[in-house]
Amino acid sequence: MDILTYDIFFSLITLTFLEIVLGIDNLIFIALAVGKLPAKDRRIARTVGLALALVIRILMLLTLSWVMSLTDPLFYLGDVGFSFKNFLLIFGGLFLIAKSGLEIFNDVYLGLHSTKEEKKMDAAKNMTAAILQISLIDFIFSFDSIITAVGMTNNIPVIVTAIVIAMGVMLVASEKIGYFLQTYPSLKIVALAFIFMIGVILLSDGFHFEISKGYLYFSLFFTVVVESLNIVARKLRKQND
Repeated sequence: MDILTYDIFFSLITLTFLEIVLGIDNLIFIALAVGKLPAKDRRIARTVGLALALVIRILMLLTLSWVMSLTDPLFYLGDVGFSFKNFLLIFGGLFLIAKSGLEIFNDVYLGLHSTKEEKKMDAAKNMTAAILQISLIDFIFSFDSIITAVGMTNNIPVIVTAIVIAMGVMLVASEKIGYFLQTYPSLKIVALAFIFMIGVILLSDGFHFEISKGYLYFSLFFTVVVESLNIVARKLRKQND
């Protein structure tokens, strides 16, 4: 009994950590998706979006045999097979590339000319869109994390518990990330560039060209550290002036 309890506890801790790590890109996307909403609506959008994402992940677990069948090739181009999952990755990649590219363009060019009233009107219309985007992207990101989790343990209650805990962490962490992105606009551009590259990786995966996310995570960490030092340096210069 002790061994069984230890195994379950170890699996729970490992899976929770795995879900959080695999959700880093999702965290940044959530922070960006709700960034244009009024402050009072951001928490609602995050909570509802992640709640829907949680339901989607649990349904995916309960219909695991169907989810696994989505990786079966629908047709072949030469020796390369394309499944429903490939089409989801291609669609998700194109969506993230278009979304982040448009956001960068708006921030660099159009954002300078938008009035506060226009932004508030746009934000009011974007509540539903933000919730749907969070749920959609989480559905696309869920495939690998769910399949990896099932590969580690067949204990469904443990997997569901790990997902629930990870979603709670994501809810809190996305709020903190969102605060930093709103406070320091330069970090928002870094985050948008990261999402753009995630889109490129999803698109390439959809066409069976695998790119390791490790390189992307390292470059993100390095860029954030450099930009953070720049922010500190700018603050110190202002204080000295």
